[in-house]
Amino acid sequence: LFHLKIILGKNGVPVAENFRLEQSTIPDTLQEGQVRVRTLYLSVDPYMRCRMNEDTGSDYLLPWQLSEVADGGGVGVVEGSKHNNLAKGDFVTSFNWPWQTVAILDGSLLQKLVPQLVNGCLSYFLGAAGITGLTALLGVREKGRVTAGANQTMVVSGAAGACGSLAGQIGRLEGCSRVVGIAGTDEKCSVLVSEMGFDAAINYKKGNVAEQLRELCPGGVDVYFDNVGGDISDTVISQMNQNSHIILCGQISQYNKDVPYPPPLPPDIEKIQKERNITRERFLVLNYMDKQEASVLQLCQWIQEGKLKV
Repeated sequence: LFHLKIILGKNGVPVAENFRLEQSTIPDTLQEGQVRVRTLYLSVDPYMRCRMNEDTGSDYLLPWQLSEVADGGGVGVVEGSKHNNLAKGDFVTSFNWPWQTVAILDGSLLQKLVPQLVNGCLSYFLGAAGITGLTALLGVREKGRVTAGANQTMVVSGAAGACGSLAGQIGRLEGCSRVVGIAGTDEKCSVLVSEMGFDAAINYKKGNVAEQLRELCPGGVDVYFDNVGGDISDTVISQMNQNSHIILCGQISQYNKDVPYPPPLPPDIEKIQKERNITRERFLVLNYMDKQEASVLQLCQWIQEGKLKV
């Protein structure tokens, strides 16, 4: 069992000492409707930083409780079942999977998985074919207003991350004519261009980001998939076109600070945003769950066809 030991406070970087590992036993018998599962994969995500505050800053996220088991997205295999629709050997997932090796869960809260959809790579159901992929796809479709043939340029920050690497590829699949990534090492930038199909990538730790952006996006920026916030985003926004769109996916540079979400823009950047009519609306993938099934099937199809590299 992974227990939460210390609530960090809103300002601070998480460290190993915030957690503790415990040995524990679970009952041998299952109640009606329960299943025993063995954990295969857990997803450790940026949003979890907000769950280490007593006030998560968002109505859809509950804080982790002191000395309770941490939880998040997980995938596992059923080892015993008293649930009608789940049998031993079935693969299942949940957004509230406890961080423990074996668990007894309510079968009705689990979703059954079809491994063939992801070529047997079950971890993809927590990434490219899970909430991460849905965030990238629905973000591009719902907030990016990408139109095939419109000669749009997309910039992605945090571009080598789980979500950003998919968002850039999806931007291209949906019709962007140019996709530029921003990442933190030369190696990441190289992978974005050689393997993920980005046209170019900027290492923000080297050289002048504004100058490199101007060079790589001579027609300005039409769609910005924002994973990071802060100075990087201010730089991108200052080069965005009239009536362009920010997909406000994450602001990871701000998560260890006590600021509201989404963080307010500096006055000069906010002025640019308003004058150029740039949309910047909070994007929450959970608001689009009616599109989940069709979107996951689309992601799986792209993965199987080799159009989406994971």
